[in-house]
Amino acid sequence: MIRTYHCSGLRLRPGETPPTDLRQPVWIDLEAPSAAEEARIEAALGIEVPTREDMQEIEPSSRIWKEEGILYLTAQILATPDPKSLEIGPVTFMLQPERLITVHYHRPGSFAFFADWAGHHDTPCSTGVTAFLGLMEAVVDRLADILESEARSHEQLTRSIFESRQGSGDDLSGVIRLIGRAEDRNGKINESLATVQRILAYLVTPGASAAKALLQGQQRDQLKSLIQDLRSLREVARVQSEKIRFQLDATLGVINIRQADIIKIFSVVAFVFLPPTLIASIYGMNFEHMPELSWRWGYPAALGLMLTSAIVPWALFRWKKWL
Repeated sequence: MIRTYHCSGLRLRPGETPPTDLRQPVWIDLEAPSAAEEARIEAALGIEVPTREDMQEIEPSSRIWKEEGILYLTAQILATPDPKSLEIGPVTFMLQPERLITVHYHRPGSFAFFADWAGHHDTPCSTGVTAFLGLMEAVVDRLADILESEARSHEQLTRSIFESRQGSGDDLSGVIRLIGRAEDRNGKINESLATVQRILAYLVTPGASAAKALLQGQQRDQLKSLIQDLRSLREVARVQSEKIRFQLDATLGVINIRQADIIKIFSVVAFVFLPPTLIASIYGMNFEHMPELSWRWGYPAALGLMLTSAIVPWALFRWKKWL
């Protein structure tokens, strides 16, 4: 799908769908483009659209390169198809002085947010660089919102670990699943932060001649501010990762304590019934000469002795506060 956006004054306006003129838009957004759409973009603008396989390369040289005057920047951007899921996918930003072209195969919410925001608020959007910077600010803001939401979820998860019902195993099984989900989401957030920071840091690198021709002094300052925000967010993500490890250790510790309590109960029960079992075994022997067999009170005495031998260990465990 091809979406186009034009700059009208200080507002970003969506173009017609399907677009008729691909040379006028300041931002062209390609979402899961078909082969025909890619061919149309390449023919109209004289550029090469990266394939999905090219965008998934992890080498730094495959994520940042310049070709025929176009700067290609690829980063992992988050998308939230629904409130409970988090999706991450590569987005390639094709940066030219006059336009920005983005290619992706998922639907990041920050893109739609930026298009809506820039359509209702005055914002610089007359060049490809200004559109790119505005889009990057939306991406960073969205990452910050997701990270903040995850931090609140981690606090609730910590409370659920230490407030879980004694003796209940089902609730802790659910907690472990939530911890695994939290670790997966935090890993995706950190990966997105790292890749976005990498492409922005490249643009302000003194040796990046391709970026110097595109950026002005104020724009470089804006990029440095975004990079500082990303550093702060990555630090928050690192703290959240440590908290998740603590939650996992705490959950496993609680499970071990509960298992130890169960084993202790079985051990105490076995110890309490060991003396009565011994007494019953003795009087269950089939020897001819056993004085108690002819005693009138032998049976009640044996029962009383077994009961006493069970009560004494139980009372001892209670006195030692082992129960």
